[in-house]
Amino acid sequence: MLMKDKIAIVTGAASMKGIGWATARRFADEGARVALLDLDEGAVQAAAKAIGSEHRGYACDVRDAAQCQQIVQNIIADFGHVDILVNNAGVSQSKRLMDSTMDDYDLVLDVSLRGAYNMSRALVPHLRSRKTGAIACMGSVAAQRGGGVLGGPHYAAAKGGVQTLAKAMARELGPDGIRVNAVAPGLIETELLIGKIDDAGKQRVADSAPLGRLGTPQDIADAFVYLCSDMSRFVTGIVLDVNGGLHIH
Repeated sequence: MLMKDKIAIVTGAASMKGIGWATARRFADEGARVALLDLDEGAVQAAAKAIGSEHRGYACDVRDAAQCQQIVQNIIADFGHVDILVNNAGVSQSKRLMDSTMDDYDLVLDVSLRGAYNMSRALVPHLRSRKTGAIACMGSVAAQRGGGVLGGPHYAAAKGGVQTLAKAMARELGPDGIRVNAVAPGLIETELLIGKIDDAGKQRVADSAPLGRLGTPQDIADAFVYLCSDMSRFVTGIVLDVNGGLHIH
């Protein structure tokens, strides 16, 4: 098992059709115990229970720094320590520049970028005290290619910020034994696509990628297993493209 006896936090993990939950489940398959975070306490507790009794769900709005600090302390008290953080929580919007509002901008930037910043700041002192740890952040192909799939410019900017945040934290935290990386998925088949793209649109995207299909939550979860396990023990500061060749650069 690649994560035996590890304790992991995964944000945005309540949806059992989403990347966060798939990642939590994969970590559990590799021997980790997982703290799942999301806004809806009932939903995230049910999501944790669906993985197994050793895992727990916590309600947390990652936009709120005080909530993040408190939840991290609660998780450390409940599990004893934490080894891994996956900053997965995010909001996708496909609105174009002039169709979006400042409220749209605030929501998308705050959940993805401020959320990753808040959760990392809440956990880093603990990881530093142990001189070890792995943080992985959810980026996007939208940041790699300047949008052009589903996310609007504010979404692409948020994910670009997340990816740059991960690189900067990697440089700063490496001497403390903490690795930080990001994953940049292509178009992934989750419930977030409902109402945003039809089957014909999905097929057009799939046909434009060398591997000829959309991604699955499992594809991204496997990437997070790599980045958060000892398989990548000499890897930090990267943005790992997982897009079936949709964007090659």
